[in-house]
Amino acid sequence: MAVLERIHLEIVHAVDQRGSLTAAAESLHLTQSALSHAVRKLEDQLGLAVWHREGRSLRPTQAGAYLLSVANRLLPQLERAEAQLGQFARGERGTLRIGMECHPCYAWLLKIVSPYLAAWPAVDVDVKQKFQFGGIGALFAYEIDLLVTPDPFDAAGLSFEPVFDYEQVLVVGPGHPLRQAAYVRPGQLADETLITYPVETDRLDIYTRFLTPAGVSPRRHKTIETTDIMLQMVAGGRGVAALPRWLVEAQADTFDVAAVKLGRRGMAKQIFLGFRDADADIDYLRAFVDLARSRATHSARRNDRAGGA
Repeated sequence: MAVLERIHLEIVHAVDQRGSLTAAAESLHLTQSALSHAVRKLEDQLGLAVWHREGRSLRPTQAGAYLLSVANRLLPQLERAEAQLGQFARGERGTLRIGMECHPCYAWLLKIVSPYLAAWPAVDVDVKQKFQFGGIGALFAYEIDLLVTPDPFDAAGLSFEPVFDYEQVLVVGPGHPLRQAAYVRPGQLADETLITYPVETDRLDIYTRFLTPAGVSPRRHKTIETTDIMLQMVAGGRGVAALPRWLVEAQADTFDVAAVKLGRRGMAKQIFLGFRDADADIDYLRAFVDLARSRATHSARRNDRAGGA
């Protein structure tokens, strides 16, 4: 019976990432002979090959591909456990790793992180915006502990809680004919250059909830990664964008842009925090979710008072 060890998982993962046994050995601080010996021993015990050898390149067999998938799932969990145990040993609580699937939500997140760090001095916060498996996969693979997303996903073992309500709006620059409009209709964007984040159109609300149902496409679709550059482009008359109203209003003193309602009824959205059900009772994770919701409630009440003044 073969005994599968952690080093075997680390080897198949390193070879997949580095492309060769030599590079994998270097990344694992092993000699190539030691790594090759470990692989041969594992293959002998399993009675099958892990890779097809094609010259100097390696291509995983069916067994090797399966072993790689196991490594991709388990290694992050082991690394997470070791880091957590090390923090416990040093008297620390841990690190809350937050994943972002919402480009404009970063500014919102900063407003939560500051008071959270003050309230939980023994907990660190790390923010990740790129994942090996996507946001949902990153939760399952223990790459992150919380996922900030406007699009919750129904998956066994995960929970998503709404923490912030907002309105998605069209953003236009000075002199734009829609700037004074009460709301915009889909057909009015047919001749526009639409600027969005680099996200698939089937995950962009401006398409899925506004343009596509009406059978409308913009004249041109341009992607930009950063919010500030996007707003500069809109202010410079290079196109229009779709962003949260709160973000547009917060940047109104910096960029000459205006928010216009998408459709007669507007487009209501929410920010959700997703986490593993198994982690729901971790006190410092729960505290972050509760803080995010309470600050949203406080902000809404403040806005109501201002509106009624």
